[in-house]
Amino acid sequence: MVITVDLSVAATDIHSRRILAELSKSVYKSKRIVVVTGAGISCSCGIPDFRSSNGLYALVKQKYPDVVMKGRDLFDASLFRDPISTAMFYTFISELKRSIDAVTPSPTHHFIKALDAKRKLLRSYTQNIDGLEEKVGLLGTGSEAAKATGKGKTKLKTKDVRNIQLHGDIHRVRCASCSAEYPCTEEYLNAFGQGMAPDCPECLVRSEARVARSARPIAVGKLRPAIVLYDEPHPLGDDIGIIQTADAARKPDLLIIMGTSMKVHGLKKLVKDFAKTVRESGTTTSTLTSRPKPKVIFVNKTAPGSEWSDVIDYHVVGETDVWVSRVLDDWKTSRPQDWEIQQTLGGDTTMASPFKVVKPGTEIAKNKKATGKKGDLHRDENKLSLEQTVAPPLSPSKRQRGVRHYGTDSSPSKRQSIGLPKSPKHALPASERKLLFTESTNQTKATGASESMDVSLIDLSMRDIEPETSKPLTKRTPAARRATTAKSNTRAASTAKRRTTRKYVVEVVIP
Repeated sequence: MVITVDLSVAATDIHSRRILAELSKSVYKSKRIVVVTGAGISCSCGIPDFRSSNGLYALVKQKYPDVVMKGRDLFDASLFRDPISTAMFYTFISELKRSIDAVTPSPTHHFIKALDAKRKLLRSYTQNIDGLEEKVGLLGTGSEAAKATGKGKTKLKTKDVRNIQLHGDIHRVRCASCSAEYPCTEEYLNAFGQGMAPDCPECLVRSEARVARSARPIAVGKLRPAIVLYDEPHPLGDDIGIIQTADAARKPDLLIIMGTSMKVHGLKKLVKDFAKTVRESGTTTSTLTSRPKPKVIFVNKTAPGSEWSDVIDYHVVGETDVWVSRVLDDWKTSRPQDWEIQQTLGGDTTMASPFKVVKPGTEIAKNKKATGKKGDLHRDENKLSLEQTVAPPLSPSKRQRGVRHYGTDSSPSKRQSIGLPKSPKHALPASERKLLFTESTNQTKATGASESMDVSLIDLSMRDIEPETSKPLTKRTPAARRATTAKSNTRAASTAKRRTTRKYVVEVVIP
């Protein structure tokens, strides 16, 4: 169900003000916003419309009074079949291009740029061909700076492009034969104004080169505006599809649609796909009220059709410039820290950034470059701190590249094997070693006495010999004496066997 709120009654209706405040809150609290725009955001810039008495279609009709064409026919690919309709199309585009060059971007364009500057804009998709988004600083797909120069699979720099121009760019021309693109200069505009298409410079160079080597010349293509007409494929359709899939994978949390009636089939599919992704990325119900949480916001003068009842959450009736101005005012009031200006040392003013990304070791590398001398104390301290911060590898798989696989550092067992030998469990202390075999014990006494060892220093104990216990003498019977004798013989035999196999431990106790 779509909830409708009118901007014109917000000043007197408290319910409308609450809804608008909730929509503003959803904008400045979101982190990945997708914006889809149409011709409605450029109406306030001063571009004349097509169907009014002073519109572009009436100006073209004065030059071609005998041609019967509808407004939609001027943007249909079938017009190139007839030379008269083609000339009329070129004249119309020439007038439209001159009108666009004389206008400035609207507040809605600056609002989209503000979202991008605050790192909240995931991507902007527009049906407009005026290129006003690029005037505010959003790099579009039609710009020369967005073209990829390598031999990759894509023709665009997908990470740098911020605005996807779904219907092309009127500020560029494209060859109908070799697809070479060029900026739409004043020379080309004058040719279009006369209903003629200029020749392609690339085709001319190739044809002249073939004639120079006595080869058959090739046909020279004609330049046309680099816009996409109805029933015509987009030259960058594959690249735009890759970008759209990548944006959907990043899980956008808000979709804003402004200034479009959503009648084109391709745009319908794009909006529904993004709306489905946005709804799956989080909760759809507000925690404070029973109203649905804003996920898809539609801002336009006309209401959406019935097919959008399950897609759009809120419909804001009114001008897009009025709504974005209200959102920015609420944002600055609620979060003034987001709009603080930071003064740099060079005198430039930049928007305050919450974080600064610095790679580890960058400051140390800068200090090393600044010193440049081997004996510098600061350089030694930086080097020492860098060595202390580097942790040893946790496992053989995370081992440093300089360590060999079969080296001594490859496992704990190999590191232990090359260390100092462990002392025996019952080893004498280092200070008492060689005490029994010193020179004083090995030398012969001067008195000529026989060699003897001081037994008082040695304690010989036999652990296996059990002490004898005294038993009282009692008179026993012959049968008892025979049993005792047999038992003693058995014990003596077992004792003799143990004595032959056991070893005695001699403990040397040195005072």
